[in-house]
Amino acid sequence: MDPVTLPRQTSIRDFRAFEEHVRNARARRGAEVPPEWYEGPTFYFTNSAPSALFGDGAVVPKPSFTDMLDIELEVALVIGVAGRDIPADHAEEHIAGLTIYGDWSARDVQRREMAVGLGPCKAKDFAQSLGPALIPLADLEDVQRGRGRWDLAMDLLVNGERVGGGNLADIHYDLCELVEVASREVTLEEGDVLGSGTVGTGCLLEHPDRAWLQPGDEVELWVERLGVLRSTVG
Repeated sequence: MDPVTLPRQTSIRDFRAFEEHVRNARARRGAEVPPEWYEGPTFYFTNSAPSALFGDGAVVPKPSFTDMLDIELEVALVIGVAGRDIPADHAEEHIAGLTIYGDWSARDVQRREMAVGLGPCKAKDFAQSLGPALIPLADLEDVQRGRGRWDLAMDLLVNGERVGGGNLADIHYDLCELVEVASREVTLEEGDVLGSGTVGTGCLLEHPDRAWLQPGDEVELWVERLGVLRSTVG
């Protein structure tokens, strides 16, 4: 299937909004969460070209340049009403809905890029998965737990075995805060995508005992009420 249908060639910004993931990932390098992380949400731009976007059931080719292929379990919001300088308290008025987001990562390439003060760049731009559906916020009112926060369990499975996961409600910076930061003196257009960042324990990097992804591996990203986004590593 095609990825979630977007109304235009869009931009994709990916945040790091889950404290547990940041803490676990930094610990792999013997580091702590930097104090700057607590000063506000931070994001990077990733590849939004059609050739890099994959939908439910897709075969995602393993890049030839990595030996450390990873997948990150996230939720993404899609902008439905364009806006600029959107306050967090009004951000939900601009959100068309939520979907599952799979952020594919070449960890060896990412390590090198970050060491030179840039990135992630090539480590992230080869594949992004979205789907299987875009769920309107009105359909999630019963599980909303305050502004920009929804009680939705999340699981990452590889070859049918649960690797990790958590709950969207555990996010440190709520989704409305992400909209506020991304739209600061910039217009967010209809169809723009904002990723939540990885839920705590929702990637292989956070599990040192796990092998990196290889061709033939089956990946399932499950988020309560949003469905299952399935991929096969090619």
